[in-house]
This record gives sequence, structure tokens and C-alpha cells, in this order.
Amino acid sequence: MKVTLSVIKADVGGYVGHSSSHPRLLEKADSNLSKAKKEGLLIDYHVTRCGDDLELIMTHTLGEDNESIHICPWS
Repeated sequence: MKVTLSVIKADVGGYVGHSSSHPRLLEKADSNLSKAKKEGLLIDYHVTRCGDDLELIMTHTLGEDNESIHICPWS
């Protein structure tokens, strides 16, 4: 089985200037990716941030540029 590592960097705007991301934004991203993992779309994931940029790290078997993977964090 081939595993793809997809990393999405989202510049979604700052919370307290450019120094942080709103906690509810991180919670929502985690909730959406948790749902995708439970449904079998993702093998695993990690939600993190750097300043006000949201980083979504996901493993899956659907290959590069898969639309379902790129949509799942936002649905």
C-alpha cells in the first residue's frame, strides 16, 4: 500500500495579531479531520499552527492532489 503525506498550510488570519490562531479554529479543524479518519478517508492526521498559519498534516492512500483530501478539513 502506498501512503501519501499531504500538508496543507492555511493562512486563515490571526488571533491577537499574527502571533496565534483562535483556539476554536484549531478545535474545528481537529473535529473535521477526526471525522474524516473515522470514516476511513484518512489514516491519521495532526493539526498544528505556526503563528497565525494553520498546518494540517494528513496521511492517506488516495494519492497526490486528491480533491476529497483537500476538501475534508473545511467540510
